[in-house]
Amino acid sequence: MPTTPVAAGPATPARPAVFHGWRIVAVFAVTQTIGYGTLYYAFAVLLHPIARDLGTSPTTVTGALTTAVLTWAAMAVPVGRWLDRHGGRAVLTLGALGGATLLVAWSRVHAVWQLYAVFAGLGVTMAMALYEPATAVIVSWFDPARRPRALLTMVVVAGFASTVFMPLTGLLEDRLGWRTTLLVLAALYAAVAVPLHALVVRRPPARPSAGPPATPAQRRRLVRTALRDSRFWCLAVAFVAHGAAMSTMTVHLVGFLVSRGHPATFAATVAGLLGLLSVTGRLVLTAAQRRVRLHRIVAAVFAVQATAALSMPLLAGSRTGAVLTVTAFGLGFGIASLATPPVARRAVRHHRLRRHRRRPGHPGHARQGGRPARRGRPAGPHRWLHPGADRRGRRQPDRRGRHPHPRHGATAGPPSRLTAADGTPARPTSPPARRPG
Repeated sequence: MPTTPVAAGPATPARPAVFHGWRIVAVFAVTQTIGYGTLYYAFAVLLHPIARDLGTSPTTVTGALTTAVLTWAAMAVPVGRWLDRHGGRAVLTLGALGGATLLVAWSRVHAVWQLYAVFAGLGVTMAMALYEPATAVIVSWFDPARRPRALLTMVVVAGFASTVFMPLTGLLEDRLGWRTTLLVLAALYAAVAVPLHALVVRRPPARPSAGPPATPAQRRRLVRTALRDSRFWCLAVAFVAHGAAMSTMTVHLVGFLVSRGHPATFAATVAGLLGLLSVTGRLVLTAAQRRVRLHRIVAAVFAVQATAALSMPLLAGSRTGAVLTVTAFGLGFGIASLATPPVARRAVRHHRLRRHRRRPGHPGHARQGGRPARRGRPAGPHRWLHPGADRRGRRQPDRRGRHPHPRHGATAGPPSRLTAADGTPARPTSPPARRPG
């Protein structure tokens, strides 16, 4: 029985699949906000209640946070090596789980040495679960064109960590006490960060255009190159000093404003503005770097922050002066997380390019009369083209026993033998035969 074909309707266009890297960015925007709020910013609110309960001074309790920050810095290198070899899922998941566990341990301390031991462990978990490993994962997923937008999305959302968690921690501490507050924060962090890191974070797919992974010898060579560059040490000193200033301001701003005669509610409100100001500073940095070089913006912001910090003891006695100085300082509060990777990458790239141009065999090296040419040894694999030199680049005497003048180096030979039409060194197919003496 013949059948009548049914006309097919218009095909429904398939919805484009969401790039998984953006899911990872969304996860990090949430987990970094909670992580910084519970592991870092809660300390400033709980500082004085913990000191009263343990019967010690706030200075002694603050030393525990210093221990955590130093441990955080010491763990950066081993955590970075793990990320290069195994990806970020395991280290981020274990870091979140360890952070929640240590928040519970923090709520059970009854001596100063116990507090210091807990914060040494918190430093390890901070290195495993906060900005640095999250940034490394995002960089591995996104190409250079989309990478700034992805990083900006994460740090802008996470910039509200202090704005959300400092008032929340203060409210919980006022109603529940600092020990129960830490248990609530631990449960929140574990319930959100651990499953999200375990289920969403994974290694990016292999890119066809990507080259072979760097060998350990290449990594060591890159590290030695950076350590020999003065730019690296200048950047290291600048960003370490900036991080120390940020930590000091975060921990002691509320107590400092109270000591200047301001009410505790006003001091907490002004301290909570640091989160909003950090977001504003990051947005301004992203917009300004399209017209001004990034390192100049960072230098200007650091100068403004230094001026605000120096003038704060003089102006913070009034509410207007306190707001102005905190605002000027807070605008640079979050730029380090955005500026450190590109500034460091450009400095290392500039150093490698400079070394490459000085390398024997580079066209600029020969044309500028590099060191091998002044010593009579031509540059690179074309040294046997040097007039009057053998294959090893050694000058040979002519028939009268005279050596060529040192200035007759790789730049002084016949152009047809030394250079191509565009001025670059030519590569002949076979070496010229030596003339019999």
